[in-house]
Amino acid sequence: MRNRWLAAAALVASSVCPAAAGDRPAPLPQEKPAATAPSQPREPSATTSRVAVPLKVTVLLTRYRGEKRISSLPYTLGVTANGVKTTLRMGVDVPIVQTMFGATDGKSIPSTSYSYKTIGTNIDCTAFSSSSAGIFDLTITVSDSSIGVDPDKSEKTAIAQNVPSFRKFDTSFSILLRDGQTTQYTSATDPLTGDVTKVDITLNVVK
Repeated sequence: MRNRWLAAAALVASSVCPAAAGDRPAPLPQEKPAATAPSQPREPSATTSRVAVPLKVTVLLTRYRGEKRISSLPYTLGVTANGVKTTLRMGVDVPIVQTMFGATDGKSIPSTSYSYKTIGTNIDCTAFSSSSAGIFDLTITVSDSSIGVDPDKSEKTAIAQNVPSFRKFDTSFSILLRDGQTTQYTSATDPLTGDVTKVDITLNVVK
């Protein structure tokens, strides 16, 4: 009887007392957080890139003598607002007579030869889209040359008679324009004749 009582007491004690440290189940291993790939910079999408805008740029060269307009020459260039330069070259080679004298049998005999000088207009234009919507930044270079004073007026202007003279006009500038806008950027006076040359720029967006 006593043995049964001791066995029952031992059974109750084993159910009530906590298990020994060596008998405890090992804790479950914790899962490590998945490694995240380093963030990569976003590639700019095609919709955010700058769009090249086709433009029509008109350069008007006008010359005045006093209040009278004596010439008006318009030049139209197709320009793309992406920084690519558009060039225009228009002119003619003018012959210039050169007379030389050589001695033959003791006599001075003239001989004639010709050299040529290019007369005309050169225009370079570069355009960019400005950060402000609808405004374009133009850089324009104009070089214009022409035959100068007429021979019958040479005495009045202290130029040798029957000797050709040539007029030269150069300008380079940057300008901001909107679609359909016209502005006069340059006005210069010929120091010899008093003629005034003016440069007007007109910009239109090609639609």
